[in-house]
Formats: sequence, C-alpha cells, structure tokens
Amino acid sequence: MSSAPDDHSLDMLIRKLESIATLSDEERQAIRSLPAKTRVLQPRQDIVRDGDKPSQCCLILDGWAYRYKLIGGGRRQIFSFHVAGDIPDLQSLRLHTMDHSLATLTQATVAFLPHESLRDLTTRFPSLTAILWRDTLIDAAVFREWMTGMGRRDAFERIAHLFCELYLKLQAVGLAQSYRCPLPITQVDLGDALGLSNVHVNRVLQEMRGRGLITLHSGTLVIEAWDELMRACEFDPTYLHLEKRAAA
Repeated sequence: MSSAPDDHSLDMLIRKLESIATLSDEERQAIRSLPAKTRVLQPRQDIVRDGDKPSQCCLILDGWAYRYKLIGGGRRQIFSFHVAGDIPDLQSLRLHTMDHSLATLTQATVAFLPHESLRDLTTRFPSLTAILWRDTLIDAAVFREWMTGMGRRDAFERIAHLFCELYLKLQAVGLAQSYRCPLPITQVDLGDALGLSNVHVNRVLQEMRGRGLITLHSGTLVIEAWDELMRACEFDPTYLHLEKRAAA
C-alpha cells in the first residue's frame, strides 16, 4: 500500500534531527516539502537487500526496522535496530551498492525519499548536510559501542547496554517515558544482534527480572531500576550524542 505523504508526515525526521542538532524554521519547511512516497510494510519484509543499487532512502515513520547480513548456512547478524525518525540506509546516498540488507521488524510505515531530492536539499542547505553527516557519525559511534560489547562485555552487560541505548533513543523522539518503552524484539533477534544463543538470552532476561531490574511483557520493556541497570553494564550515553532529551 502506498500514498503521497501529508504535510507533516516527515515531522518524525525533524524530531530525530532536532534530538542531535538545531534546525531553523526554513530547514524544517524544506524537509516537510521533500517528495516522498509512503508505504505500509508487513513485519519481516525486506526494504532493500544486500547488493541492491537503490535510488531512494527509507525513512521510518512508524514501527521498527533492522539492518542485517546473512552468511553461510543462513546465519544472520543484526547490526542495528531502527525506530521512527531514522533513515537506516542514508549511506546509500553516497555508497551506491548496498553491502547489507534492511528489513522491517514490525509492521512499519516508511517514506521513500529520492536520492536526487536529498542531494538537492543538501546543496540548498549546507547546514542540513552537516546535520545528516553528524547523524551518520553517531551511527558509526553506535557501531563502535556494539563492537566493544561483542568483544569485551559479558551476556548480561550486552543486553543491559542495549536496553539502555534503545530506551534513550526512543525517549529522544518522544516514544518512551517513565522508563517504559516498546520493545518488539524477540529473543532470537537479541541473540542475532549480540552474538548469544537463545538459551543464554533467556537466562539473562530471567536474571534481570529476578533482580527487579526490568519487566518485559507483551512487547513492552519497563526498566524498574534505571541507575542499577546503567551501573551493571557501565552505560555511558555520550556515544549517542543526544542534545535534547524528553523528561524521563
């Protein structure tokens, strides 16, 4: 299903960018004026595949997506999870062949932004170029943090760190508050993202519940002891470079 966007369908992108930088009224209007085609996609549907040469970028308006790569035997490595306001394949604006795949995690509403229009936007508004570049640099910082976790954190620390990260990212765009947020990620997804077996993931989640750190039920995460969870995984949010955060 596809349709033309309404005047404010790109406000999630504005909200995301304003969590890491400051936009002028003119820049906000220019973003809202981008030509975009919206589509509602089903869960676990590929948006763009490894090896594709896309001519557009995908903005998540609602729902969740993830980046991944398949290797021999159908083994999957998840690189990142994405929420409303993210453009997970922004690098395709300059890197013309995809070296991984992007898929929906849940049912998702997405807006496809033509590369040509994004290039024109960044030519007319150099400050937006800098903000989008900042967004990709933050993306790289998140990758470095995930690599540190995969190499040096134990299973408990990896999962705790991811929960803290996702909560703050959702809070920054107004999708989480009071230490409660949606978490439509299965134990298989967690294992494929963090290099853990399903059994190990299950054991850690039970330990977190037993210690009163979290409640996880029906796709909703409640962090019952934020400070303790942060201490347990030595979480430092500096790498997210958030300039604006809603009240916890």
